[in-house]
Parts: sequence; structure tokens; C-alpha cells
Amino acid sequence: MSTATEPTRNRAGTRADRDTHFEVEQFYYEEAALLDDGRYADWLELLADDLDYWMPTRTNRLRRQQALSVAARGEAAFYDETKDSLAWRVRRFDSGMAWAEDPPSRTRHLVTNVMVRHADPAEHDGFTEDDLWTLSAFLVYRNRLEREENVFAGSRTDLLRRTADGRLQVARRTILLDQNILQAKNISTFF
Repeated sequence: MSTATEPTRNRAGTRADRDTHFEVEQFYYEEAALLDDGRYADWLELLADDLDYWMPTRTNRLRRQQALSVAARGEAAFYDETKDSLAWRVRRFDSGMAWAEDPPSRTRHLVTNVMVRHADPAEHDGFTEDDLWTLSAFLVYRNRLEREENVFAGSRTDLLRRTADGRLQVARRTILLDQNILQAKNISTFF
């Protein structure tokens, strides 16, 4: 039995409950459907206004140098974006001036291995235990024109924040591709 004097349990870093985990998975499936359907303006609504969307490059390193295999902040990145810069990319798609996406790619985003924990404010400045830290694996298939096919595999680490009306939004996303050299002619796909 709970009493008024009982201390509040510290949830920082603990696994989210089953209902929250299910909600996060459904959020990711909806996001994947929006991206695959080319509904980028709707996808932007799933992103927080202070979004940090980052995909660093990778290099092949010896086992003892693995800590150096992922580029650090300020070094080379495939994406280092804000919500405003992503919105600019979306407007460019719609303008007909994004020749790398005209005709548009067909994509299929698969999201799996989702892990959900309560954010730890000591590790994530500006976030609370009510926010969620997630790790997921993805596979993105992209087909364009007759012969252009690409497969991107990797992981995403997100910090999800709840809006005033209870919806989830991506506030921070770090995308780490398993490939260090992209075979694609361009990288105009969102992850």
C-alpha cells in the first residue's frame, strides 16, 4: 500500500512499461508508413521544434581503435539537421527542384529490435524521466528508376518527448549506418 510519505521511485534509465513500449513501437510504425508514402509534411509533425537529427560517417578501424570509427560532433556527417533544415528539404522535394528525387524513390522502412527506457536527466541535459530514450534497428530499401537499388541498415538512438496533448515527438535522433561507404548515388532518404 502506497502512502503519501513514500518516496517517488527514480525511473531514470529504467525500462519503460509494456504499454509505453507498445506506444513507441506504434509511433515508429506510423513514422515508417509516412516516409514510405512520401507524406513528409505529416512526418515533420512527429519531430520536435528543437530537433537534432544527426547521422555521422564511419570509418574502418582496427579493433583497438573502434572508439574512433564513428565521426564526432563537428566532423563529417551525412546529416546534421534541425527541424527547419529538414522542412527546407521537404519543400525542395515539393518544388520539383530536387532532381535526385524526381521521379521519387520508392522506399520501405522496417523498424525492429526496439528498446525503450526512461531518459536519464544526468546523461541527457534538458530531458526528464518522463522523456524516453530508445534504440531501434532499421532496414531501409530504396528503389529508383529501373536499376537503382539501395539497402541501408543501421540503428537509431532517439530521445522522445511528450507534447502537451500527450503525443510523442522525436527531439534527438542519432542514426548510425552499418555501412561506412555508401553505394548509393545520393542520400536523399530520411531515416
